[in-house]
Amino acid sequence: MDFIVGGLAGVGAGMFSNPFDVVKTRMQLQGELRARGQHAVYYKSIPHAMYTIVKHDGLSALQKGLVPALWFQLFVNGVRLGIYQQADNYGLLRDEKNNTKFANSLLFGALAGMSGGLVGSPLQLVKTQLMSYSSKEIAVGTQHGHPGTFYALSRIYKKNGFFGLWRGAHGMMLRNSIGSASQIASFAVCKEWMDNNNIFQQSKYLSSFIASNVGAIVKTVALTPMDVIMTRLYNQGVDANGRGVLYGGIVDCARKITKTEGLLAFYKGMGPSYLRQAPHTVLLLVFWDILKDLQNNVVMKM
Repeated sequence: MDFIVGGLAGVGAGMFSNPFDVVKTRMQLQGELRARGQHAVYYKSIPHAMYTIVKHDGLSALQKGLVPALWFQLFVNGVRLGIYQQADNYGLLRDEKNNTKFANSLLFGALAGMSGGLVGSPLQLVKTQLMSYSSKEIAVGTQHGHPGTFYALSRIYKKNGFFGLWRGAHGMMLRNSIGSASQIASFAVCKEWMDNNNIFQQSKYLSSFIASNVGAIVKTVALTPMDVIMTRLYNQGVDANGRGVLYGGIVDCARKITKTEGLLAFYKGMGPSYLRQAPHTVLLLVFWDILKDLQNNVVMKM
């Protein structure tokens, strides 16, 4: 049940945050492996990017990749939050005073995130390629031209085999472990501190709301460099053997970005990333708290 609760919380949050994910993906691919000033800038800011996308591709383009995004949230957060909650249920996250052990929370958050990343990698691969696809006038990165989720999964499987669906999974696992550890641990510790000190207790879920905003900030700062690398790995084209034509892996991708675009390129799309992470983290973790309460009420009545 903990896995279902976590998955539903992720789906609820994903519905609202997807447009910012589209903008983030486009901005992270803009100017790929080109020095500043040597490429067209189609997306200058978050409002400008949204305006440009709607102008050229229509309003619905802001929800590109929504189907795999929601399935991704269901599987990844089901696994991630489910594993973390199980660790809490078995007493692995708290001391004798029932306070969260930060190091343990960080460790199990990372392990849970890595597991979720492995499970959800094919959906993230397809989601990235769907979000990057646009009209020719504003195209950035490799354009895959998938008309839909299941077509994309089928096409990748036929071209590159079963393991082709997990291309770039190592990047996703590392990204998710960093993001999950920073998000969950900072949320748990911050919320617990406020509850123990009677801060923001006017509403039952107010401390969850504040703590999840803190979690969003921490996660965005920690996650963005690896998020840029993951987006590049997923969106690149592949050769006849299924190998990436631009990057050989995480280290090669990081080296090439640094060499051609500079260190600041690792924080491309940080603005929309935060605007995605903030509502997504708030909704995800508040929904998680609400659904856990509902689950406990049902169990008590049985």
